[in-house]
Amino acid sequence: MPADRLLGTLLRSLQTYSDQQDTPRLLSTASTLLTTLTNPLNITLLTTQLLLSPSLFPPSSSSLAASLRLLAAFHTAARTVQRHERHLAAQRRLLRHQRHHHHSSGAGAGGPRGAGRAGYEGPGPRGAAPVPGLEEWVRAVVRGAETDRAERWKHVLVLGGLLVGFESGVREEGELEELEEEGIGLLGAGLRSRLGEALVRAGNLALREGGGAELGGMTVALVLNHAFPYLEDGEREAVEYDLLLPVLINATFFSSEGLQSAYFLGSMDLDVKQVPGKKFNWPKSSQSFNHVQRILSQPLMASLGPLSRLMAHAVENVRDSWLIQAATEDIAAFARSMLTQWRQNKLSEIDVSEEAVFLHGEALKETVPVLWRLLRSTMFAIVIILRAVVGRLIGDGTLAADGVSPHLVTQVLHTLRGIYFISSRLGPSSFSQYTFISFAAIDILTQYPQQSDAFIHAIAPSSLGSIPSHPLDRTLDLFFLNTVEHFTLALSPQATDTLVLPAARPYLTVASAAASAPDRPSSSLLPLFEAAHAAVLALLSAPAAAEQLGAPGGGGGGGGFLPFYVDTLFAMFPGGLSPRQFRLAFRTLMRVAAPPAPLAVRQPEFAEVLVEMVRRRAETAGTEPLAQQGARAQAQGDASLTPQSVLVLALLDALPFLPPPALDEWLPEAARLVRSVRPEQARDACAARLWEVLLGGEMDPERALVCVAWWEGRGGRDLVFGEAEGDGVVAVGNAAGDEGLMMSGGLPVRERESKL
Repeated sequence: MPADRLLGTLLRSLQTYSDQQDTPRLLSTASTLLTTLTNPLNITLLTTQLLLSPSLFPPSSSSLAASLRLLAAFHTAARTVQRHERHLAAQRRLLRHQRHHHHSSGAGAGGPRGAGRAGYEGPGPRGAAPVPGLEEWVRAVVRGAETDRAERWKHVLVLGGLLVGFESGVREEGELEELEEEGIGLLGAGLRSRLGEALVRAGNLALREGGGAELGGMTVALVLNHAFPYLEDGEREAVEYDLLLPVLINATFFSSEGLQSAYFLGSMDLDVKQVPGKKFNWPKSSQSFNHVQRILSQPLMASLGPLSRLMAHAVENVRDSWLIQAATEDIAAFARSMLTQWRQNKLSEIDVSEEAVFLHGEALKETVPVLWRLLRSTMFAIVIILRAVVGRLIGDGTLAADGVSPHLVTQVLHTLRGIYFISSRLGPSSFSQYTFISFAAIDILTQYPQQSDAFIHAIAPSSLGSIPSHPLDRTLDLFFLNTVEHFTLALSPQATDTLVLPAARPYLTVASAAASAPDRPSSSLLPLFEAAHAAVLALLSAPAAAEQLGAPGGGGGGGGFLPFYVDTLFAMFPGGLSPRQFRLAFRTLMRVAAPPAPLAVRQPEFAEVLVEMVRRRAETAGTEPLAQQGARAQAQGDASLTPQSVLVLALLDALPFLPPPALDEWLPEAARLVRSVRPEQARDACAARLWEVLLGGEMDPERALVCVAWWEGRGGRDLVFGEAEGDGVVAVGNAAGDEGLMMSGGLPVRERESKL
């Protein structure tokens, strides 16, 4: 059909609407006509009618799919025009080459008539009128988009489609340098600049004139998300981010084209059914699964990564700082809603370590992974935005004010808590942006003790003193314990006594009981055991909290918390704690018990009691390598050690904290313990640690003098080198064995030379 007749038919179809109309077919025809019409006025007319057509934008529809289809139509048309321009340029290069060849051989220099015309030949029949040149074609389309009868956000679709079409075509084909040299398929610098400026100006006007309306605002967000990588720096600076940021947040997290306030998590509970075998299934045929797939395929969600980076850029460039606070509160509200909806889902009742046991094969391999893909994308988007929020907070005087920053970082931490059921599956420390956000927010909040106390009360476990049965509650307990260890210097004694210790105590108690049982603690509870130990060690490292725990009755319980923790620590090793964790915990206890700590004044014998407990356990500890007792030791490089050698190492770690009189008594005992370690490889590790303690500078001057006196005058040298006993020598020396070791600062004994 001739192009003019096809244009008339298409225009009549665009002016009417019926449910049976095939909208994608109409847009495909329109995209083809845009590249084949020869009259610029017809191109302008068609562009205008596309924006005004009720068949493309029905009054009753608010779907973003129509906007995406129209954007794609102009994108396709721009790419087609660009390809034709390059094809024609290639023909011209070939013709010039042929003319040069004929001229050099004496042949005629004639060639095809009209080969140098400015337009390009479209896909129509040979001999048809040429399509307008590239820049003329762009101007014709832009004139059609400038109609006052269409909403501003529709103008953005046309301008964005052209810009993305031309710019992406150049970058994808990798011919930029060659094209710039010959000017082929590229917009002139002036026209390209005007097109980018027009897109930004149209977007700003659309947002000012009510672009916050659902479809208009989402369309502006969609177009800018695709076009942003192709905007120049000056064009990006002209975007009114104060208007754009609220639209982006609403479209992404709360609109029907976005994450819908995470309500889909709660609604899918009806489709999670128990099947024979005491397993749960979420079938592919369920409405909720189809709904999750639709969310993933929606225009905004399909490009959530670039969209989150656009939101982060908007956060960094808004002029009104209060908009950042509002956006942070909106994201925190979404995270809170997502956590609430997830709790209403049966899938939240299944621990990660038990999914293979309680999930049906279809759910385990097909449907649930799709859900977690959506949730992970959501988590990464939130983290990217919060990274920009924290960065802006650090450098913005308004947000850094004492009346604002505590509230802002509190909302950030509440958001991290709301998405922790997602991030805990990956390991929060596995990606740096999450770690930066968490530590930066905690560092800021700890400067405000009152707000810190309020935040810890807000996130405290609901069932203090017991381990909850619901996996989600245990996940939130893990977040609490991992977070509160960074607040120990800012917490009040009341919060320590009523929140932190009751939250950690049940995990320590169960861990010690499980470690002494034949079976090892559940792998799902190990992070909680370790987090509880880390929280207690952090309290012990804080002077005020350590004094509180060491006081009689401190930390709750008649005998105080510190004796309970010491008993738990020894009960947990080696079943529930790695060698590194046990040694760190024991060293922290020794630091609390040694002068000048307040506990050392009140209970001066406590440090020696701890060392005596280690000695007694070391005498009866097993000598099997830890590599045969679990993979955790292997993973941490302690595979060659034994329970006996780890206890001896812990005693050696404690020597620099003993008072000088006690140190003088324990040095011989430490050397004897080192000589008793079996096997030889473990004994060598203990001997090396003994020399490191004596010579490595860990002793203060007073204790170092005690060590020198013991070494030189009280049998230390003989005891270590085994001269007093015939076996079990602590073999430490150089490879040649020609010179023994001595204390730091000692002078070597040289034989007197003969004067004869």
